[in-house]
Amino acid sequence: MKSIAIVGAGIAGLSIAHAIRKLAPEVRVIVLERGQRAGGNIRSELTKGYLCEWGPDGFLDNAPETLALARAVGVEHRLLPSSNAARRRFIYRHGRLNEVPTSPVAFLSSPLLSVAAKARIFGEPFARSRPEGDETIFDFAARRIGTEAASAMIDSMVSGIFAGDARSLSLRACFPKMWQLETDHGGLFRALLATRKRRRKGDAVGAPTGRLTSFDAGMETLIRGAAEALGGSLRTSSGVESLRRGRATRGVVDLSPAAGFTLATAGGTVEADAVVLAGPATESAALIRPFDADTAALLAGIPTASLAVVCLGYDEQGIAAERGPLDGFGFLVPRSENVRILGALWETSIYPGHRAPEGKALVRVMIGGALDPEAVVLDDEQLIAIVRADLARTMGLKNPPEFVRIIRHARGIPQYTVGHLARLERIGEQLQAHPGLLLAGNSYHGVSINSCIAEADRIAEGALLHVRATDQRLERVS
Repeated sequence: MKSIAIVGAGIAGLSIAHAIRKLAPEVRVIVLERGQRAGGNIRSELTKGYLCEWGPDGFLDNAPETLALARAVGVEHRLLPSSNAARRRFIYRHGRLNEVPTSPVAFLSSPLLSVAAKARIFGEPFARSRPEGDETIFDFAARRIGTEAASAMIDSMVSGIFAGDARSLSLRACFPKMWQLETDHGGLFRALLATRKRRRKGDAVGAPTGRLTSFDAGMETLIRGAAEALGGSLRTSSGVESLRRGRATRGVVDLSPAAGFTLATAGGTVEADAVVLAGPATESAALIRPFDADTAALLAGIPTASLAVVCLGYDEQGIAAERGPLDGFGFLVPRSENVRILGALWETSIYPGHRAPEGKALVRVMIGGALDPEAVVLDDEQLIAIVRADLARTMGLKNPPEFVRIIRHARGIPQYTVGHLARLERIGEQLQAHPGLLLAGNSYHGVSINSCIAEADRIAEGALLHVRATDQRLERVS
């Protein structure tokens, strides 16, 4: 029986395993995970009635692949759409929380930007053309909508998604759709008009961006469903210690493309016709380094931003007395505001009735990122003190929380810096020397859950193409 080994049981590895089963049930799938559980940073921890997400707390429901996976693994009935209040988002600027405007009238009256900055945004159709080469997110935004809007709105958005620095991340790598809109239409306003026309005609290109959605018991519901559906194909506590090309038969090593790969794990040797490395790029680099140091160096060069997540539980009435009820998604903070936290999510407003005991509120704070790597190594007392001081400044929360849970991600979120796509192209070219070896995960083409799942079919088909090609070669030889 032909087999494909997947190294890493995060959402990328799990979704690829299911894609292979769907496309080729006759092929054996083996998922090898170093940890005791699947899911990586997608983890939902219930403590004292508070549900703390280690990583993302939802996904946009306009991704058909994610919804299809939930359906396939039997957890579709547990989907939990966010509340209508979650559509209200805020940015901390000028010493207050400013609601992000969602209509022209709201935009004109919003104190988020100065009159000059608003006028500059309306001049977007006359912005200068894109320069040659890779462009940072900040440079793109400043060129199209002005420096103030880029600093206040785009900088905070990048902190919220990537915990990154908008001045170093690549627009085309991080937001390829935005890059394509400018390519196709020459500007954002023109693209907006064009997509509205398509929306009126029923064209899917103009579809809404989707609604934030989770599960009744958190995002780990999807992980557990996917892991259980794989059964014995998933092997936890089975870290791959080494990977080599070929197989040894009676002391003779066959290095032909048809020979596949040999993986040494804590539980023994695994042989596979194709291998998908679905973990972080640094871990994949360590496995590839013994037989391809150049590709390993490229993989190891993909940076990450460390991050700490601090979950705080409060009495709901206490919050209401201090600042009023939590009635939105939460807020982000531009780096220019001299506030150390990146932002906060109002979890019990996003998913009311599912994230805290009755009468309690859960606030989830992010701190650290590419511009503040020291935050993740602060001791608990220091971290809590900073978070509380920043929440007092931004939200007016001065009373101590009733519950605190700190989660640290030393490796954090991959950073698609300028030159990222050129790096991926070089990696792809060099991997051609290793037929049947593929890469997957959030280090490459998208950091979101939706991005990782959307790649599953393509990667599964690539692995299966190699397996079938080796079959055909063997048939011709015989």
